[in-house]
Amino acid sequence: MPDTLPNLGLPLLVPSQAQKTVTHNEALLILDSLVQLAVLDRDRTEPPGLPAPGDRHIVAAPAAAEWSGHDHSIATMTESGWRYDLPAPGWIGYDRDAGALVLFDGTGWGPLPLPELIANLAGIGVNTSPDGSDRLAVAADASRFSHDGSDHRLRINKAAPADTASVVLQSGWSGRAEIGLAGDDDLSLKVSPDGTAWTEALRLDAASGHATGAAIQQSATDTTAGRLMRADWGYGPGNLLGPVGESAGIPTGAVIEHGSNADGDYVRYADGTQICTRTLTGIAVGSAYGSLFRSAVLTASYAAPFVTRPTASGCCQSTSMCWANVRSSSPTQWGCALWSTEARSSETAELIAIGRWY
Repeated sequence: MPDTLPNLGLPLLVPSQAQKTVTHNEALLILDSLVQLAVLDRDRTEPPGLPAPGDRHIVAAPAAAEWSGHDHSIATMTESGWRYDLPAPGWIGYDRDAGALVLFDGTGWGPLPLPELIANLAGIGVNTSPDGSDRLAVAADASRFSHDGSDHRLRINKAAPADTASVVLQSGWSGRAEIGLAGDDDLSLKVSPDGTAWTEALRLDAASGHATGAAIQQSATDTTAGRLMRADWGYGPGNLLGPVGESAGIPTGAVIEHGSNADGDYVRYADGTQICTRTLTGIAVGSAYGSLFRSAVLTASYAAPFVTRPTASGCCQSTSMCWANVRSSSPTQWGCALWSTEARSSETAELIAIGRWY
């Protein structure tokens, strides 16, 4: 039978042993040194100046002075001096100086590693304390999440559409912004100046992806500074040119519309302005009128009708000795006659009318 136990090296009493108290007391000293192991520190390589009985230290390497040769041992001050216990792999102690559990791995002491899986904890606090609602609490300058080879996603799940899954940004523990699914499945961004009054600045519809909110233009006539323009109420390459329209005086179509037909060309603008042009050819200017010659009175339709009679004008194309007398006879027609200082068998007239299409 061995003289000591295998784990802590406690000495055993043997039959008919003399001075049993010595063996018994030695076992008690070992237990006192190793059970509920809490050391003062683990970064000393030599003894402190004035140790008290019962003081325990983990000897740091390389040990020196009286501790020389006892690297990693547990040094305990007793009434008769230092005693040393060499740890076995797997021993755990508490470093009071560092405020942490430490583990001996066979080669040295280090922080006790966390288990690979931690589950069903009531709460976790990092540099702070969790509570009933904030079961994970972190007090730090930053928090870092990274991938484990490729992607990384942060998932916030809610129980039902009417519940909330969001991120709240606070100043002095008072809410200033919230982004997420707040009370439905649309993505919303809310802001607040005081944590009490909230404005929904932006909402993205879950089905269509379309945007609404205080940051978005509210109507076709809304020109509030700082709001984002709606595509159907603003103008760009997609709707600058095209059919114009209006409703109660508000433009509903493109900015500029251009067209042509047998009656000439027209340009319409979103503000209601319309310009029509037309070329008349083969006009005979041969009827004598005193010392001048004139054509018959001509009528011609506009390429697009005006809402009222426009302002009309024109000129002869071939010579400065010919001129046109042009009028707007109605919202749909020109009336004109050409005059010349000489008879002309075939003259060309350029006509223009400017008015409004609404």
